[in-house]
Amino acid sequence: MSDATLSRSEFDRDTAIHPREPGVYDVSLSPGWAIGHALNGGYLLAVICRALGEALPHPDPFTVSAHYLTASTAGPAVIRTDTARVGRTLSTGSAGLFQTEEDGEEVERIRVIATYGDLDALPDDVRTSAKPPAFPPPEQCFSTKDQPGGEDAGPEMGKRLDLRLDPSTCGWAVGAPSGEGKMRAWFGLADGRDADPLSLLMAVDALPPTAFELGLSGWVPTVELTVHVRCRPAPGPLRVSITTRNLAGGYLEEDTEIWDSEDRLVTQARQLARALK
Repeated sequence: MSDATLSRSEFDRDTAIHPREPGVYDVSLSPGWAIGHALNGGYLLAVICRALGEALPHPDPFTVSAHYLTASTAGPAVIRTDTARVGRTLSTGSAGLFQTEEDGEEVERIRVIATYGDLDALPDDVRTSAKPPAFPPPEQCFSTKDQPGGEDAGPEMGKRLDLRLDPSTCGWAVGAPSGEGKMRAWFGLADGRDADPLSLLMAVDALPPTAFELGLSGWVPTVELTVHVRCRPAPGPLRVSITTRNLAGGYLEEDTEIWDSEDRLVTQARQLARALK
């Protein structure tokens, strides 16, 4: 990716990787994608998968599974990749993101395994019973400007997104959660960058957690996240729908669907997260 392209999008600049040696990449994790004291898991996944996309011969992530070991912080990090198999249509590899603690010890933050292919080479045949979520148009949804505490009251990452939340999933923001584990929103990047497979990896983890609508208000760190990218998204806003059916033992699942402007299901994901009070 050229410097000119990188300069146009904050997301691209903040997910940039710098080869150190074959399979090893230095990165600088940006504080602009923080949720509270920790960096967003979807942003971190996009950084790691940019490195895997350089290490593997195929361009696009098809399926990615990430285990979050410890919270990542802004600053320098290193990604180490390993190629497991290269085939004609698919290649598989793994990667770990590491940071050095104040005592000099290197700690692995995230472990990822992923299979890559070429989304542009997939056939056009679609047979599905899935339907895009129905909720109001963007102008009738809530943006960061509508927050009770003002636009600056939300997380730092929110300033980099154009999120328009479905009003029916925003009861938590005024102290009246619905009790249903649902969150829906129109999604885009604030700088107007169109979605691509890497930004989809970030988008699956970019909405407020469904735990808020279940009446919880604490941090909801991701334990494991699996993402399936089904096709390259068309330009324009995305619709993101997240559902939780079971919160038990302090853990919940979030099932995510992302639909593009042409009503295509472009991404599916599931994560297990810990609900902290």
